[in-house]
Amino acid sequence: MAKQRSRVAAFYDKLVNFNVESLFARRSGPGTPRTVFFNQNLPESYFDPKGKPKKENIYPTNQIISSKYTIITFLPRNLLEQFRRIANIFFAAIAILQFFPEFSTISPGLVVIPILIVLSITAIKDGYEDIKRHQSDSHVNHSQARVLAGGDWVNPNLNGRKSRTFVRGIVPRRRPKRKDIESATRQDPDIEYDRADSMQEGEHHIFGHAGENTGPHWHKTKWEDIRVGDFVKIMDHEPIPADILICATSEEDNVAFVETKNLDGETNLKSRNACPALTDLRTAADCVSKHNTFSVDCDRPDTNMYRFNATVSRNEEKSPVDVQTVLLRGTVLRNTDWVIGVVLFTGVDTKIVLNSGGTPSKRSRVERQINPQVLANLAILAAMAVVCGIADSQIERVKHPEGAPWLYDDNKANDNPEINGLITWAFALITFQNIVPISLYISIEFVKTCQALFIYFDYDIFYVKKNQPTIARSYNLSDDLGQIEYIFSDKTGTLTQNSMVFRECSIAGSVYHGDPEEDEDEDIKKATENNIVRETSNDSYASTSTRGDDPAVPSAADATVVKLSSGVLKHFRDQRLSQDLARAVEAEPDSENAAQARSLNGFFSVLALCHTVLTAVDRVTGAIEYKAQSPDEAALVQAAADVGFIFRGREKEILLLQTPFSKEVERYELLNILEFTSARKRMSVIVKKLDDEDGRLFLLTKGADNIIFERLKAGADDLKQATEAHLEDFANAGLRTLTLAYKVIQEDEYEAWSERYHQASTALDDREDKIEAVCNEMERELRLLGATAIEDRLQDGVPETIADLKVAGIKIWVATGDKLETAIAIGRSTNLIAEESNIIIIRGSDRPVEQQMIQAVEEFFPDSGILDEYGLVTCAPKQSSTDSASTFPMRRLSTGVRDIVGDDNGDRPGGFVLVIDGAALDHALPDDDHKALLLRLATQCEGVICCRVSPLQKALVVKMVKDGLRVMTLAIGDGANDVSMIQAADVGVGINGEEGLQAVNSSDYAIAQFRFLKKLLLVHGHWSYARNGIMIVNFFYKNIVCIGVLWWFQIYCGWSSSYVFEYTYLLFWNSFWTIAPVLGIGLFDRIVDADVLMAFPELYRYGRERTWFSMKSFFIYMIDGVVQSVPIYFIITYTYYTTTTRTDGYGIALYEYSTTMVFATVIAVSLFNGLNTNVWTAWVFFAIFIGIVILWLFTVIYDAISPGWMVTNLYGNNHYLLASAYFWLSQPLVIAIALLPRYLYRAWQLGYAPGDLEMLRYIRKTQPDLDLTTLRSEPVRSKPYVPSRQRPSSYMSRASITCSSADDLSLDLRRVQDPRCASRTDMSTGIRSVHRGFDFATEEGGVAMRRMQTNLSERRQSSRNLPSLRQGSPKRSMRLFTSLRRKKSPTHKKDD
Repeated sequence: MAKQRSRVAAFYDKLVNFNVESLFARRSGPGTPRTVFFNQNLPESYFDPKGKPKKENIYPTNQIISSKYTIITFLPRNLLEQFRRIANIFFAAIAILQFFPEFSTISPGLVVIPILIVLSITAIKDGYEDIKRHQSDSHVNHSQARVLAGGDWVNPNLNGRKSRTFVRGIVPRRRPKRKDIESATRQDPDIEYDRADSMQEGEHHIFGHAGENTGPHWHKTKWEDIRVGDFVKIMDHEPIPADILICATSEEDNVAFVETKNLDGETNLKSRNACPALTDLRTAADCVSKHNTFSVDCDRPDTNMYRFNATVSRNEEKSPVDVQTVLLRGTVLRNTDWVIGVVLFTGVDTKIVLNSGGTPSKRSRVERQINPQVLANLAILAAMAVVCGIADSQIERVKHPEGAPWLYDDNKANDNPEINGLITWAFALITFQNIVPISLYISIEFVKTCQALFIYFDYDIFYVKKNQPTIARSYNLSDDLGQIEYIFSDKTGTLTQNSMVFRECSIAGSVYHGDPEEDEDEDIKKATENNIVRETSNDSYASTSTRGDDPAVPSAADATVVKLSSGVLKHFRDQRLSQDLARAVEAEPDSENAAQARSLNGFFSVLALCHTVLTAVDRVTGAIEYKAQSPDEAALVQAAADVGFIFRGREKEILLLQTPFSKEVERYELLNILEFTSARKRMSVIVKKLDDEDGRLFLLTKGADNIIFERLKAGADDLKQATEAHLEDFANAGLRTLTLAYKVIQEDEYEAWSERYHQASTALDDREDKIEAVCNEMERELRLLGATAIEDRLQDGVPETIADLKVAGIKIWVATGDKLETAIAIGRSTNLIAEESNIIIIRGSDRPVEQQMIQAVEEFFPDSGILDEYGLVTCAPKQSSTDSASTFPMRRLSTGVRDIVGDDNGDRPGGFVLVIDGAALDHALPDDDHKALLLRLATQCEGVICCRVSPLQKALVVKMVKDGLRVMTLAIGDGANDVSMIQAADVGVGINGEEGLQAVNSSDYAIAQFRFLKKLLLVHGHWSYARNGIMIVNFFYKNIVCIGVLWWFQIYCGWSSSYVFEYTYLLFWNSFWTIAPVLGIGLFDRIVDADVLMAFPELYRYGRERTWFSMKSFFIYMIDGVVQSVPIYFIITYTYYTTTTRTDGYGIALYEYSTTMVFATVIAVSLFNGLNTNVWTAWVFFAIFIGIVILWLFTVIYDAISPGWMVTNLYGNNHYLLASAYFWLSQPLVIAIALLPRYLYRAWQLGYAPGDLEMLRYIRKTQPDLDLTTLRSEPVRSKPYVPSRQRPSSYMSRASITCSSADDLSLDLRRVQDPRCASRTDMSTGIRSVHRGFDFATEEGGVAMRRMQTNLSERRQSSRNLPSLRQGSPKRSMRLFTSLRRKKSPTHKKDD
């Protein structure tokens, strides 16, 4: 029996979860390996014996379609979606049934009209939404790119046809007019020539025919028309239209830089290099030449963003192709004038689209919950019909032998008790069909459309700067916004602006907080204007690295202005720092300011020299701008320039630096770069200072505090303790920290080390390990300089929004492609990670992910019972903690902060945050047991951050939570890498940001700022859910009252399924009499005012707990309706059964007393709806009473229509009805008795058991001017960044350190170093440490870095004997400077 029940449940789940899109999805298959040919014909094997191309050799177009419908699929797919509603199937069946004469009530054509209206209006709404999607798709598909044309160029590769979209199928193509052709022959603005070809092409135009563009050129082509095998030319700041193999670039080394944040979420630029075999293809003429034939063998399309396998075959030689030589669709070209490449994958075969799902057909939870309620009503209807059928059959069987006159001749084959009972059963379905109201769905559609308009016209969520309203792209999900339990957010562009601000720094134990932010808005405004200038006038910039001897290109050495770099929002200014620098410049070597002078000079010299930044000069203004791979690296160099340490570029391996301590530009020779990696967590450069009396060598280092501190020279404990304390302050403020150090290198030491480094870098085995070991040797005995604190600028209002959403009980997960440290830093700045939170890190490594999760559960959640649930036993003994953490066992803390996430998590304050990377998810998600363990571990934590995840992994994480916990999920993002996550969630929100429109096109709601999500959920979502839920149960209620009256009448009509009301009253029941009150609830009711919902996010729990709509509330309202139908029917019936009310003494007619019932029922239902309305506005008054007024007018007019105009059953009824005392006296009596139970319940609830909502409504009513935020009992929520000297300290950690020198610092720092407070535990290594906000973003092992290392290696190879270092020199000081007395250089102004 249980097995059978489980099969039924499984079938029902399969039916409920049926996806219509699966029937219409474009199944392209897994894809096959391909060979793309250039300047040569396709081989015969690409065609079948009939000469037709084989299907596997036809490639998809570059057209991207996020819409659901086409002209052909619109009708069948939309009807299938609508008939997922059980009620629609029932209405259609009832309409068909009434086409048979036995069951006809009115004209069959009229019967079909309601269901057709419902289907048509819904179809029109769905079609309108999809047209908007097509328009958004058109915006992307009609973007233009330069494609090779002319010169007899032919692309031999085969591509499929473009799909005819919904809009294109309607709008016919316009034939070109003669004048258009004539104007096109004069000049085509879409044609461009390379500079090398411009002379020849100009001659061609002079002596040839105008308009004949026969020479090789680049033609601007729509993205959707780009084909596999096309040559394309991409210019700086242009997005990549397809997956492209790089042939050549504008740079000397054929290097290109791309921004991939729209693809993988990482903010730093990536370097890519051209395929070595194709670097000679630098012009259109080279690409067209028949001598340049080659082919590219590609692997099948796959979803892995970091893998690309292909081979270029040219001149019988093969060259490998990997992801470093490819530009993927979704990336943007940066800091590179142009790139020429060949298209290998288009459209659905590109990696970004493969990581995105098809457009789903989403249904709201309320709509899905209606189906069981409709089924319950259908079950009641079937039971009522069966009772009527059986009773009628039995009555006929008994009465026919007795000679009942109405059963005369009731013994024929088609007229007997059995057949008549069956007919009565079917007719009862028609009589009581209003138990499932057909107008319910159309009312829901109307209300949700209006709710979408309310959102659109809400000025509070309108972004004035960009004139962007919040748009509901899917109208049917508004009530889901009020039930969200989990939010999945992207980081870049969603939570952050990807713009950096250098906030504070600690130098030699002194903190410089920066000046007050009075002029910050002006800086940010100018930074925005600079961005606009950069995007519109790229050609006005020249890179100093490629300047050569061209006198037309300005030199960075001569520039007098330093402007804000891209991604840097403001200059760093500090008056106290400026004063200290001024004193340092004038300080004598033996003065008391000498030590501070050395520290200041060394600190900013490290910032200005230890990096890979390039300089560019504006040809017009002559201003220097720094071009960095990451905005935080640009912020560091910019900050150094802001205080006078201006990096003026590179001349090959010579670094130029202008400092306040030197009149001339200082020159440093770059000897080695010890590059940054996630494992090393530091970057170092070895430089030799030129033009100096001793030519000393320096190691300049920046990195994570724990890495730098363990490599410091012994001593200077006060400085270390002060810097640690400042780092703690920076981290608590949510800032990204770096620690700076240096050391002076002896010549003989460097000579020996350089030889070992050369041997390690040329080793064939374990090269990386050997290089790391040699680097470790050098990076020892460092001298600490200080630390920096950079703010990754958040979107406006992000911390407050997240804090309020957490108070509302919503769990927030972050899924980003950024690296682990960046994700943690953002978690802290956005309040996802509290100051006392303990971070658990699980990452893909040599240690199995399952073991990491099991140990995390054992160590941190031993009482959770998770391991017992899954029968898991730890395979390895518990590892002991390392370093200082070993003396501090990890345990829960009592911080007084109530956590939201996880079962009973509020009982264990302090909490934990889980951080897991994409490599670990690769192991955990495919296995069901591991996935379940991960989900249980995650729910025990107060927050989860997924880093280094692919777009597909984002979607899988959302599905894991949605399906595993059966909760309502929302995903929010702004880039193409967020599309799959947005589509996988119950509600998808796209931010109309800087990363394109892909996320918005695939979303259900489009907003301009993350902060708008608060009002969208807490107000509009909560209102919509409460309104829709209350409206629907009131809809069922008002119809069950009517059906109850009809049902009680069957007792007195022989169960014949006859109507007690005149049919016209039933026909207009849901159209005129009772529709307005429920619509009034759906449109105008407010559980509380908007400002109250914003001030008290805790009220959102009513939505999360599904208070407003459930099977329980449904049955309560159904029972209420049945109970109210009893007094309405029986009191009026027995009132009229007594002495007749007519003055002539005749008995009453059926419709005389049933019309009294109609009035009593309509008034009772309308007032009952009013009782369930929380706020009575003018519109609510109108909605409550308009139906009653219409009923009166209709009755008076309809009953007065004479048979000469139209035959009615009610002609003359006014004469008896309105003169009847029974009519007037029964109305108040019956209505009062019917409403009494609900009235008493509401009175008791408001008077003796008020909830939060009732109390707040009462306070608002009695004290309308009271600021309700003053009623909050909890502490003020955390605010966005303020300088650490102003930020209140944690009440669990040490007192805030605000001193400006190490002398004022308390030496009792044991609590600061307690790993139980803000600790992080890496489960893959077992290392436990204190987190102090370290983060630094740069490309690891990129092409640009490899080229720099190669140049340094070649230079080192040519001068292995280091003659400059062998020259004799006097003994040198181990300090940074031997002389501090310098003539102050002229002040260089900076672009403010």
